[in-house]
Amino acid sequence: MTVLGGFSAMRFRKINHKLKDLGAIKACIFDLDGVIVDTAHYHFLAWKRLAHELGYHLSETENEQLKGVSRMESLEIVLDLADISLSAKHKEILANKKNLWFVDYIRRMTPEEIFPGVRQLIQDLRDRGLKVGLASSSKNARTVIRVLQVEEEFDAIVDGSMIKHTKPHPEIFLITASRLGVAAGDCVVVEDAEAGVEAALSAGMKCVGIGSPVLLRKAHKVFSKTSELTISTLQDLETVDK
Repeated sequence: MTVLGGFSAMRFRKINHKLKDLGAIKACIFDLDGVIVDTAHYHFLAWKRLAHELGYHLSETENEQLKGVSRMESLEIVLDLADISLSAKHKEILANKKNLWFVDYIRRMTPEEIFPGVRQLIQDLRDRGLKVGLASSSKNARTVIRVLQVEEEFDAIVDGSMIKHTKPHPEIFLITASRLGVAAGDCVVVEDAEAGVEAALSAGMKCVGIGSPVLLRKAHKVFSKTSELTISTLQDLETVDK
């Protein structure tokens, strides 16, 4: 049997066939919060706690504005909602306080908190020969996926400490695609935030939204939860324009 770079010709044909099954899509890039696990809830608890200290009640609706953006940008939004002006030094203190609370919350998480269907979806993608990436604006992303015991399932991980611009800027997705070795146009992003959808589209990628069809209406497809996303769904995306 002919051997190609360590692979048998038969093995090579099988891998090539699997890639063809999904056409141009060669990689799937996941956001973390609200897509793989509900760390978004822990972010909300921490921001709500901080807002309460500032004498402001942060609602879940207002919290939508904080999804997908950096810690300092989120703090600026909270301060603007509360109509509070602070020095840069005081802002840094508050941002660090919020992060300490958040880290304390997530360290109590268990692997069972990963959303249903996520592990199987990642395995199905890998079985099809697709690359799998994680792109999260959170600087605590690695801590979370270690707790969930899925760190080794990703071919590339990009978090908030590795970027200059947060979503809706496309930088995080472009860096992830580069680290995966896949062209941006061959990637599909799974996101739960408006800013994330905007970033994916700006990067020239296809996008699946998880959550509200109204908030995520610009995504190519929207599902209420990640467990509804399947290989067949990705195949369907081949027929839609970017």
